[in-house]
Amino acid sequence: MPVSSGFSSGRDGAVIAKFEAAEVSILSSLVGMVLGLVAPGETSDDPLERALGIGDGAAPSDPVLARLFPSAYEDEKESTEFRRYTEATLRDGKRADAQTLLDTAAPGRVELTPEQAQAWLRSLNDVRLTLGTRLEVTEEIHDELESMSEDDPRYPAFVTYDWLTYLQDSLVRALW
Repeated sequence: MPVSSGFSSGRDGAVIAKFEAAEVSILSSLVGMVLGLVAPGETSDDPLERALGIGDGAAPSDPVLARLFPSAYEDEKESTEFRRYTEATLRDGKRADAQTLLDTAAPGRVELTPEQAQAWLRSLNDVRLTLGTRLEVTEEIHDELESMSEDDPRYPAFVTYDWLTYLQDSLVRALW
């Protein structure tokens, strides 16, 4: 898989990257997957609660959603109440960040405003959390990847996860 040069700092806080068409395709596919996961959640039957996006507060059973929307409190009752009032807004934010990435990702040179770069950072993090949870990534990922055969059916996914880590790291460095 081709590897971009990552992100670098530009003028006036801009962030610059150069992507191959295949990289944009992979990013778009992965971000699209996350968009499907963070679709608006279930809301109450109450019209006012539905209008305000107040949900039932139930913790997600899907491990990926549990990772993307972790419990805010150890106490289940407090966590449920907090989730009722915040999850819809969090989902909206994740969808907006993902859409920003989709709207600005293009083959060739990409220049992002500081706000767009922050949205990319959050969206890349969501993609990494999603993929990492599905792959059951541990801190030993680099050791696993080094010893993994390219014939291993998991190899492309692990390499993609590693590439996303690199992109995220280079974006953090370009922002600061």
